[in-house]
Amino acid sequence: MASITVLYFAHLAERAGTREERIDVPGDATAGSVRKFVEDLHPKLVGALGACRVAVDEEFAADETVVHDGQTVAFIPPVSGGRT
Repeated sequence: MASITVLYFAHLAERAGTREERIDVPGDATAGSVRKFVEDLHPKLVGALGACRVAVDEEFAADETVVHDGQTVAFIPPVSGGRT
């Protein structure tokens, strides 16, 4: 088992009911499997996480990236806006 911190931003935090939480995942977890685990934990996030980027320890990560004990996984929703 690996104990990781999960961060949620913007509307994801509202749907999850928290901005940050500590969860236990299997020792061979990947960023992609953490996404699925979080959707199972928070059904209101189903569908919303698919459009998000995943970061592991503040670096964007592919779904295949292995997540280790003590790491932080962040789900970052698409951002828009600005001036043209």
